[in-house]
Amino acid sequence: MSKEKDLGQGGMIFEMGKPNDAFAQYFDGQSYLNMLSLERVVIGNVTFEPGCRNHWHIHHKGGQILLVTGGEGWYQEWGKPAQKLKAGDVVNIPPEVKHWHGATKDSWFAHLAVEVPAKDASNEWCEAVSEEDYMNL
Repeated sequence: MSKEKDLGQGGMIFEMGKPNDAFAQYFDGQSYLNMLSLERVVIGNVTFEPGCRNHWHIHHKGGQILLVTGGEGWYQEWGKPAQKLKAGDVVNIPPEVKHWHGATKDSWFAHLAVEVPAKDASNEWCEAVSEEDYMNL
C-alpha cells in the first residue's frame, strides 16, 4: 500500500518531506519532516512510518499544538493513558507537559506540529517510550 493510501482517503495534504535525520536520535523508527513555516510561527509537517514515535519531551514556555492530517497515531502525557488520534484531531499541549506522540503499530501517521511562540521557548528531549509500554497500546 502506498503512503498516501495509508494516510487516509484524501492522501497527503502536505508534501511528506525528507527523512528527519536532524532529529533521528529522538525518534524510534523513521519519520519525515517538511518545514512549512520558519517565520513568526514555526510549523512542521511530521510524518511517521508505522510504529514510529518520538521520545518523551517537554516544550518549555510556549507549548505545542498538533493538527492531525492523516493516518492513526497516539498522544500521551506523562502519568496519563495514551489517546488514539485520527485525521481532524487537535491536541493542545500546554508548556511544561512531558509527552510523546507517534504512529500506531500498523498505520502511517501525519500531523502539523505548531510551536506556540514564547520568549525563551525551548524543547527538552527525554527518554524513549519503552518498547513494552508502546507494544501494550
